Amino acid sequence: MPEGHTIHRLAADYGARFLGRKVRVTSPQGKFSDSAALVDKQELTHTEAHGKHLFLGFAETGWIHIHLGLFGKLGFGDAPAPPPTDTVRLRIANPSGYADLRGPTTCALITDPEKQAIHDRLGPDPLRPDDDPAPAWARISRSRTTVAALLMDQKVIAGVGNVYRAEVLFRHGIDPYLPGRDLTRAEWDAIWADLVFLMREGVRHNRIDTVRPEHLPEAMGRPPRVDDHGGEVYVYRRANGRCHICGGEIRTAGLAARNLFWCPGCQPARSGGRN
Repeated sequence: MPEGHTIHRLAADYGARFLGRKVRVTSPQGKFSDSAALVDKQELTHTEAHGKHLFLGFAETGWIHIHLGLFGKLGFGDAPAPPPTDTVRLRIANPSGYADLRGPTTCALITDPEKQAIHDRLGPDPLRPDDDPAPAWARISRSRTTVAALLMDQKVIAGVGNVYRAEVLFRHGIDPYLPGRDLTRAEWDAIWADLVFLMREGVRHNRIDTVRPEHLPEAMGRPPRVDDHGGEVYVYRRANGRCHICGGEIRTAGLAARNLFWCPGCQPARSGGRN
């Protein structure tokens, strides 16, 4: 499932291509046809992301709400647009280009109150400049749940996925099994600030890089990472490999239905943490 930086990048891509212009909206697959007809030939007035939710605003009608889920794909292309395949749930196009959506978990036309209800159930998003991290801290600081699980809970923090979860905990030397209530306020403030930085860089480069300059391949004389996710990371999908910092073995385990990655040497357990 794409992490939040990807959704914010897609919102920006929609804006760059279509914002302030009237667009053709169709559903070649047919599952969105009735709603597509309502917004067809209207002006796209807003593009917005919150966590893993994408919103395309049409002032006269409402919002197209998109959640890619595990299998959704969004592709952009220049005109002339090729004939769409019957897997395209939503095509938005104008004379200069098009965007095709396939396989999303959600593609729905919603009202302003329905959109607000989605925001209300999501936690603060590190990529939304006006979002306040205080509600997330309030939940984390009184929770017995592990900090690794809390970081993946979209009701606590929106947009953080498995990569950012593993990497930000490593960068701050925090045991992923530590209960949220045992995290210090200083540690939380540092985690939030780091997520803001890392995820903004993710939007800018369209990939996840979490390794500090002194630990990059060219600085350490090591081979670059080869992975279909791209980017240089410390622990994510590096199980049984050697830690770039301490040389210890990276470990993995299941947590909250996802694979967790961490370095026991750099993220030691402490009182209240792993049993």
